[in-house]
Amino acid sequence: MEYVLEACVDSVESAIAAQQGGAKRVELCGNLIIGGTSPGKALFQAVRKYTDLEIRVLLRPRFGDFCYDEYEFEIMKEDVQMYRELGADGIVTGILLPDGRLDSVRMGELIREAGNADVALHRAFDVCSDPYETLEGAVDLGIKTILTSGQKNSAWEGRELLRELVRRSDGRIEILVGAGISPETIEKLVPFTGAQAYHMSGKVTLESRMQFRRDGVSMGFPGFSEYEIWQTDADNIRRAVDVLEQF
Repeated sequence: MEYVLEACVDSVESAIAAQQGGAKRVELCGNLIIGGTSPGKALFQAVRKYTDLEIRVLLRPRFGDFCYDEYEFEIMKEDVQMYRELGADGIVTGILLPDGRLDSVRMGELIREAGNADVALHRAFDVCSDPYETLEGAVDLGIKTILTSGQKNSAWEGRELLRELVRRSDGRIEILVGAGISPETIEKLVPFTGAQAYHMSGKVTLESRMQFRRDGVSMGFPGFSEYEIWQTDADNIRRAVDVLEQF
């Protein structure tokens, strides 16, 4: 079997570390600290310049739910077109209807806009109303991958659903296991679920290079330090790849 390790990254440094660690591809995002949003064109071009990795680009216009208005959807379509023309290997996105079902009409539009690029359904899947119905809907649309934690906060918590999704998918679509993924959890999840694809950030927390520091001023969420940088660590990726190569 061929096992896949995908790294989710939001910087050039993280993408380079993912390649050094042996990742097969990256999901390129902005703002991973809030679960990821659509990255900028310049970031994509820099990652393409400095790595040889397959690049799937996250399309998520904002933090929050996955029920988008007409303005947000127009932005998403423009982004698909841009990244297709830039040569992205795939896009990663998801749109739900208010009742929690997959928005097959709008997803279909994005898939057609993507052309030959792969399309992956991201963790919008984990908050959909019926995972089995959504699995079949994704297959019918021609989606290549579903990124999921098994509708739990971590993949290990969601392992029962993940195993059933792998069984029901029967090779028709890639089940990409994400959330709380580490070399240790991969070692347990592979035999339990049968999944062959895993998604992780492999991040470590680095100290800011700033010497002068203004205490008590927050630029975003209270409680998060402005002087800590989250970045993918090549050794974390390498250890995960080593575990997968044992199977």
